Amino acid sequence: MRIGIFGSGRLGSAVASLVGEDPDLELAFVAGKDQAAGAADAALEASVAAAVPGRLEWARRTGTDLVIGTTGWDEAILDGYCDADIGILVAPNFSLAAAFMRRAALALGRFAALDGSADLSVLERHHRAKRDAPSGTAKLLAAALAEGCPRYPGAAAIPTLALRCGAEPGYHEIRLEADAESLVLAHAARSRETFARGALRALRWIRGRKGVRRFDELAAELLDPILAGAGGGRP
Repeated sequence: MRIGIFGSGRLGSAVASLVGEDPDLELAFVAGKDQAAGAADAALEASVAAAVPGRLEWARRTGTDLVIGTTGWDEAILDGYCDADIGILVAPNFSLAAAFMRRAALALGRFAALDGSADLSVLERHHRAKRDAPSGTAKLLAAALAEGCPRYPGAAAIPTLALRCGAEPGYHEIRLEADAESLVLAHAARSRETFARGALRALRWIRGRKGVRRFDELAAELLDPILAGAGGGRP
């Protein structure tokens, strides 16, 4: 399988390194915003938000499946690609553990709905160079909390704190604070390799599929049987 990569930053470089270690994969290209892209079976967009519309058009024109790991762009443009003949996978976070956290956030929201004194919130930390704040993952977690607890009319109603400092690859925390108790769930990425391996999983998964997909759809195939086996079922 030939893999193309748009972007030579942290994620793009990590994915390129992993591709070089896998005999079943071939690195077709690594392209910056002003560089031409070659032919590939699937490509990863890991550059900047402003580049995403052009990448989508390139993918449709060349018939290349596309995985978008870039955040901070207007996802409304995806409406024009729902019936595309290529697969487009959007992932604010490539970590399966983060996908598990989204399910936990939905459950925590439902738990908070049982106690009128319970407040919900999200805290996230990323390295100083990350442009968007709050992160796409933080927004996803806030949306799940709000979905579970009807007291919150939407993700924007969930208090969310975003810190940009140091070299933190990614930390997300969901909190329930009630009068008598508190409950905190957190996920910390120790290295960017976890995102790179998740991106490769997504590139393999999207081959042969069509239309707009989410990383959570991929994660559901792996996580939902685990949750069902634990007696919790699908959130």
